[in-house]
Amino acid sequence: TSKLTKVFGFGRNKTVAVDHVDLDIYDGDVVSIVGESGSGKTTFAKMLLGLLKPTEGEIFFQGKKREIRSRKQKQEYWKNIQAIFQDPYSSYNTFNKIDSVLLDCIRMKGGGKLPSEKKVEMMSEACSFVNLKFEELTNKYPFELSGGQMQRLMIARIFLLKPKILIADEPTSMIDACSRATILDMLMQLRDEIGMTIIFITHDIGLAYYVSDTVHIMERGQFVESGSADDVILRPQDLCTQRLISDV
Repeated sequence: TSKLTKVFGFGRNKTVAVDHVDLDIYDGDVVSIVGESGSGKTTFAKMLLGLLKPTEGEIFFQGKKREIRSRKQKQEYWKNIQAIFQDPYSSYNTFNKIDSVLLDCIRMKGGGKLPSEKKVEMMSEACSFVNLKFEELTNKYPFELSGGQMQRLMIARIFLLKPKILIADEPTSMIDACSRATILDMLMQLRDEIGMTIIFITHDIGLAYYVSDTVHIMERGQFVESGSADDVILRPQDLCTQRLISDV
């Protein structure tokens, strides 16, 4: 990204949520953007995903300026960049069965005309990767699963889609500690298997240290400290970083 900025409102009511942020990310990187609530990190992630239009600045993807004006361009872009969100309960359409959620991923990757046995095999493999059994999920609705199972189903979607970039926005904050470690291990295994880049959006500096190559600390819409996980977290310079560490 180059000078990426998002302003909400006008005049006196203007809020600068993201303020001229530059970020370079390379294939296979694991990057964490860490900040307190209201720091601008989720707004930044939504702009990367194409869910919010930047006020200023540019986003480049694979060395070219991103173009997502048409529906077709957006669909093509979303094949390559996907997200896992904080609340698994609001990530699904409650009227769609689990089979439909996974079949959509196969269709999105161009497998809509594959024989049904092949589709079932692919869905079973994806579920197996996240320690779920497809035969126990078929014909169920997502709300019939636990929070941890829903987050694993989200990772099964990513297994099928194999995007180049995954944005994980507080992916473990609403699940128990045991499930948390499992989810993170699955994401890192997926990164190793398909060379995916992962961007974690989190307030949890401990999680950032555990998973990241590079950490960016965000406050009031700007990166106030950036560097390797060891440099930023073991030798913090900025007061915001020191405060986040003392809160752990």
